[in-house]
Amino acid sequence: MPALPGLRRYLVLLTLLGVLSAFTVLIQAEGLATLLTGGGVSFVLLPAIACRVLLSLSGDVLSGRFASSVKAGLRRRLLGSSSDRAGVVATQVTRGVDAADSYLTGYLPTLVVSVVVPIAVVVRLFTTDLVSALVVTATLPLVPVFAILVGKHTAARTQWDLLKKLGGHFLDVVRGLGTLKVFGRAEAQARTVRAMAGAHADATLKTLRVAFLSALVLELVATMSVALVAVPIGFRLLSGGLDARTALLVLVLAPEAYLPLRAAGAKFHAAAEGLTALREALSVPVVSLSSGVFTRRRGAPSLVFERVSVSYGDVVALSDVDLCVPAGSRLALVGPSGSGKSTVLAVLLGFVTPTSGRVLADGVDVRALDPADWLADIAWVPQRPTLFRGSLASNIALGLPAADVRSAARAAALDQVAAGLPDGYASQVGELGEGLSAGQRQRVGLARALARTSAGLVLLDEPTARLDTRTEEAVLSGTRRLLPGRTAVLVAHRPAMVSLASRVVELRAGRICSEVAA
Repeated sequence: MPALPGLRRYLVLLTLLGVLSAFTVLIQAEGLATLLTGGGVSFVLLPAIACRVLLSLSGDVLSGRFASSVKAGLRRRLLGSSSDRAGVVATQVTRGVDAADSYLTGYLPTLVVSVVVPIAVVVRLFTTDLVSALVVTATLPLVPVFAILVGKHTAARTQWDLLKKLGGHFLDVVRGLGTLKVFGRAEAQARTVRAMAGAHADATLKTLRVAFLSALVLELVATMSVALVAVPIGFRLLSGGLDARTALLVLVLAPEAYLPLRAAGAKFHAAAEGLTALREALSVPVVSLSSGVFTRRRGAPSLVFERVSVSYGDVVALSDVDLCVPAGSRLALVGPSGSGKSTVLAVLLGFVTPTSGRVLADGVDVRALDPADWLADIAWVPQRPTLFRGSLASNIALGLPAADVRSAARAAALDQVAAGLPDGYASQVGELGEGLSAGQRQRVGLARALARTSAGLVLLDEPTARLDTRTEEAVLSGTRRLLPGRTAVLVAHRPAMVSLASRVVELRAGRICSEVAA
């Protein structure tokens, strides 16, 4: 929880509001006792009620603003994580982050009030009636104790894990539905999704049963505790051992001592799933370039890998890689799948932080560079470019306002595809490139890189892997126009891509095994 930005200030403000609420509770109780014993309407009663309402509204506004800022930060954190499970991340970003709202705006403020108000009420009771104060002091701990005992049986962790698994698997199935139907596995996956949904429903019902049981137990304990105060008060009032105003003051204050604790216990179960999702989001490591303070001149950089190693758990992707790429040179990385070629590009992009060693760009550690400035000088074509819902032109420009979309598309052999669409470059592309073939999506990714004419570093990860020979020739022709005057690192399987490089390095099992001039 200390990782939440602004948490300390939020808790201080909640405590201040809780203290003010405690004062209004005491003043309101005094006014009601005076009114009910025939003393007339106290001049502080109506202001106390109004202040209590205003404090409640202020708490809601404060909680809402804090929750909004926290949720925005959590979404940025999750979207910047290194997870490759798009479905899991989507569930965390949507349902998980939204579920945290009930914890931040419901349980946390109530928890603060449940500490401040009961203390203020008990102190006032000790100055009013010692017997009632001792009864309330003895019975107050029963509410949180029973809440803890019942809460230990909640299945919030299991419920959230099942929901996350269901969301991740469902998205993966939807994305691969075409392939599943081709191989006759759609019905099997549908059964798997139904089984996951059933398991999540069972866990949800178990959590609801615990929540209802908790509410019943807390209400029963609080009611019996108030009865232990009210019954002796009634007998003492009848026997003349207590005046009416004091009796009514105690009877009004006693339920106020238990009310915040009951509310906190009830809201905890409502927020249990959100708390689990919140803790998980805060534990997600964000793998990105650190916020550097250095900026470098734009243009072709010289790159140096100094004993760079990268490990994913027990799997070693790169091991003590030493590599030098002079400014303006073109390096091709070759080797079998899994040898670490794409990891080299991921390190340069900042998507992966080296386990040991460092990468220098113009003599400066890449991690010390300003991330936005560094990435703005890179043209990158991944193995599977990600397309977004929007026009073909906007997918090529990708936020670059001065992009020459038509020239980039022509160089990537995408102009004929655009000509065959109903609205040309204004034609709408579906989510993840729906409506385009794999090869066409690859050419859109290449056109994006070609549109970044000012980029000094070009990273190509097998850009022609899904293209036929004729289209490959057209793409290679456009790529040749992109490379002069820039530093380029190419991941290549086909000989045609290797021909673009001035130097070839072969990787095997994460190590450099050979290096030759092309």
